[in-house]
Amino acid sequence: MTGLDPRGVLRERPSFGLIAGLVIAGICTLVSFSFDIFNGEPVHFVIALILALAPVPLLLAGVLALDRLEPEPRNNLIFAFMWGAGIAVLAAGLLNSLNLRYVIMATHLDPASARSLVATFGAPVVEETMKGLVLLGLLRWRRQELDGPTDGIIYAGMVGLGFAMSENVSYYIMALDQNGVQGLAVTVVLRGILSPFAHPLFTSMIGIAVAYAAQATGPTRRGVVALGWLGAMVLHGMWNGFTFYGGFTGLAAAYLLLMALFFVELGVIVRDRKRVIGLIQRYLPPYGGLGLVTDADLFMLSSLQARRQARQWARAHGGSTGRDAMRDYQVAATELGLLHERAVRGAIGHDVFERDRGALLTCMSAAKSMFPVPPPHQASMARGVAPPGYAPGHDTWRPVSPYPPPDGFPRDPLPPQPYPGPQQGPPPPAYPPRRPPGERT
Repeated sequence: MTGLDPRGVLRERPSFGLIAGLVIAGICTLVSFSFDIFNGEPVHFVIALILALAPVPLLLAGVLALDRLEPEPRNNLIFAFMWGAGIAVLAAGLLNSLNLRYVIMATHLDPASARSLVATFGAPVVEETMKGLVLLGLLRWRRQELDGPTDGIIYAGMVGLGFAMSENVSYYIMALDQNGVQGLAVTVVLRGILSPFAHPLFTSMIGIAVAYAAQATGPTRRGVVALGWLGAMVLHGMWNGFTFYGGFTGLAAAYLLLMALFFVELGVIVRDRKRVIGLIQRYLPPYGGLGLVTDADLFMLSSLQARRQARQWARAHGGSTGRDAMRDYQVAATELGLLHERAVRGAIGHDVFERDRGALLTCMSAAKSMFPVPPPHQASMARGVAPPGYAPGHDTWRPVSPYPPPDGFPRDPLPPQPYPGPQQGPPPPAYPPRRPPGERT
């Protein structure tokens, strides 16, 4: 390890509010589970809880796999998950129960019909609102964490998985009480296997809208958030309506809708990933003169596969210390590109930009100083040639800056793009464009 956390230099320690929120969310989760115990037999609750928890590690791994390029702070991810599992589920359960009682009294429908009506038109409004509140909180107090639609999808996925986990406990108990083991098996297949990402996908509409609002200015921000919220409620209502009123055909249509939304969002994530890589390629080359970024580094940072190969190379030659140093370097370099983008669009001031840039460059320098130097390649690395295996596929004979960098941290690096400041108008040209990959000097 380098001793410097590239994510920590831009983020505060866990605040009192975060700790208090986690405690409250945990209490709400316990209260919600206590209602499940009182509504059924304790043995049924244990069975339902185990079945609800079983797929969670796999589902979390699936969501976090989308967050490899610029990982979000673990504290924020945990809080989003706990909000969904505790506060959102408890509040939504109470409000949905009150809505069900009101509909039965006002319409004199039988309980089954009233439940279908509330599930289609009432529950989506209540549940998406309770889940979306934590995303509004991120926009208000953690706006700097929302660098693009991928971040909004990740946070929405965490709150949605937490909500679905706790809600599944109630559904599994109900199925076991009413229809026995067979009913429980059908419910587990439908909710836990075939549609585990339903809640995350619905709420991702709010997440994408909030991420857009975090980067936009002007009155359109509120309208976009409102549209995202409406989209989440409509999708949720369509899903519930198809499953309650459409029979098998409706269920099939609901799953087709869910799959279409899933692939659309994968496309959004891929496009956003290309945008982040473009920021790295645009803003980091001028730091080559400081010995912190070489052409081989840029090649390595430009794809997840190349990053993984570089970590494997570092582990093979430097053990866990080398791997951790490489991972820290990759995260810090990515954060540096995003930091420049925030400064250009005016999301942060000049003082914050300089402070955070200096901290990130310190992390990159410290991480590179910990990179392994295989004895057979010491001479070539001293001449500025990246060693074999560091960035497979890169032309290692292109001129690069010294590798590894000299000791010490350069105090006054030239900014890749002059900070625009508060003045209006387009920023001036930053620096000459990069040479095409195939061009030699």
